[in-house]
Amino acid sequence: MTTMTDTSNAARFREFKMPDVGEGLTEAEILKWYVQPGDTVTDGQVVCEVETAKAAVELPIPFDGVVHELRFPEGTTVDVGQVIIAVDVAPGSGDAAPAQVPAPAAEPEPEAPKGRQPVLVGYGVAETSTKRRARKGAGVVAPVAAAAIQGELNGHGPATVRESRPLAKPPVRKLAKDLGIDLATVVPTGEGGVITREDVHAAATPVPVQAQAPVAAEAAPVAAGAPAAVVAGARETRIPVKGVRKAIAQAMVGSAFTAPHVTEFVTVDVTRTMKLVAELKEDKDMAGVRVNPLLIIAKALLVAIRRNPDVNSAWDEANQEIVRKHYVNLGIAAATPRGLIVPNIKDAHDKTLPELAAALGELVSTAREGKTSPAAMAGGTVTITNVGVFGVDTGTPILNPGESAILAVGAIKLQPWVHKGKVKPRQVTTLALSFDHRLVDGELGSKVLADVAAILEQPKRLITWA
Repeated sequence: MTTMTDTSNAARFREFKMPDVGEGLTEAEILKWYVQPGDTVTDGQVVCEVETAKAAVELPIPFDGVVHELRFPEGTTVDVGQVIIAVDVAPGSGDAAPAQVPAPAAEPEPEAPKGRQPVLVGYGVAETSTKRRARKGAGVVAPVAAAAIQGELNGHGPATVRESRPLAKPPVRKLAKDLGIDLATVVPTGEGGVITREDVHAAATPVPVQAQAPVAAEAAPVAAGAPAAVVAGARETRIPVKGVRKAIAQAMVGSAFTAPHVTEFVTVDVTRTMKLVAELKEDKDMAGVRVNPLLIIAKALLVAIRRNPDVNSAWDEANQEIVRKHYVNLGIAAATPRGLIVPNIKDAHDKTLPELAAALGELVSTAREGKTSPAAMAGGTVTITNVGVFGVDTGTPILNPGESAILAVGAIKLQPWVHKGKVKPRQVTTLALSFDHRLVDGELGSKVLADVAAILEQPKRLITWA
């Protein structure tokens, strides 16, 4: 009778596991619970907010019932696949507890000041196991559709693609790349078949792994990205480098010192482009969409890529191959309340000018509302960053990991310019193109940048070069 009762009770409870809300991510931090034990939940209801190295997302639960147990408190980093919540799907049929092993209690830690750190596309999470850490302040949430999460749980979508890839966290992947180790040849020892740093070192010449020494500070540290509270008399404030900020730093260093960057510049008269923008704003075919110089610049870059397709490629270090992309997922760097993110317009090369304008408008508004999903930031092939909105003339942008080119657009200013043999005031801007010199040589990079400049100087080339 006892066995029958236990089986019946166990069947009452369903467990919801931490899904992979990105592509190949292995952990996420629980930022906020929206439900508590005893609350009734329905299929598709958002139960918590989590943050990965790519975005903050809301997780919907895929079944009905009454919340029985929350396995982890807020502020806990949980590995993908671990149970985070148990739900009684047959409430009222008994009071027995589910056949579960409760998570260990969180160790007390000092509360960190509030603050949310922005995340960037394609940057992996820090290499950590499940751990307790101070709760960060609430921020803007980027929700993910319930159907997308359900597809992950059912083994559809990106999960199918990931089956062919060795499981490893981004820092471990970089370590393997630096040591020249093919992850496919490494025997994993981590839980769930995840390759660890030790596994990579074991596959290479054994070297000692130094533990990170704690950083001493006179004042209490503040959370990364949080507004630093100035202590009276303090001469400095120390901010721990961890979580998303650490992931960003690793990605930037990895990109800067893995891909040999070359940056070229050109200053161009965009007066005719500005006139075209003004005309398009009055065009009935463009009604309902936002028209600005970025739209024409994006279209110019797409035309330049079509004329020079080799620039739309990626370097596959593991297989020693150059992967030419026959599609363009155009990334647009966007300043948001959560920081700088780079969502991309899927298959931008196939879109008409009105379609591209609509996609740009939707991308920007979604980003500013903090609703950009990880999927929207994955798979970019080339990026535009508009530093001109800050009044900056130009810059030397760092490539997004996995991409071979990024175009920086400077401020458009009225300047004296020689036009038709006379010095006249003209609208002028400076473009900067950074590219991966392993697969984009100077000639190719120069052609792409020259084509963009030529189109912006004479936008009729959008038609004649189409």
